[in-house]
Amino acid sequence: MTSDYPPPPQATPRGVSESEARTWSALAHLGGIFAYLFIGWLPALVIWLVYRDRSNHIAVEAKVALNFQLTLLIGLVVCWVVGQMPLIGLAGFLGQIALGILSLVFSILAFVAVQRGDRYHYPFSLTLVR
Repeated sequence: MTSDYPPPPQATPRGVSESEARTWSALAHLGGIFAYLFIGWLPALVIWLVYRDRSNHIAVEAKVALNFQLTLLIGLVVCWVVGQMPLIGLAGFLGQIALGILSLVFSILAFVAVQRGDRYHYPFSLTLVR
């Protein structure tokens, strides 16, 4: 039995311009300013999922940003747990503040570097997404 309908068109990935690649790569890094709200990883994840097949540059930068933000998320959760302990709670609170500042500073540095067209590697990051 044959169908009268033509087959659906195959989706072909559309490339992106260099300026668009720089913009989306930079925005993936800039999402880290939301790390203290525990959603800093979300912009990098969305950008990586949308653009990973369309631009290698965006895919690499978004993945680097995502790994860094997930590393910070783990650190923030650990600091929150430590903050709940009676004798060392202050250390957890101070750790959260320090991680928030580091996230802000490194996200802005990465944004500026990628906007210039350079690659950026964070000084510390777990490789959780490959």
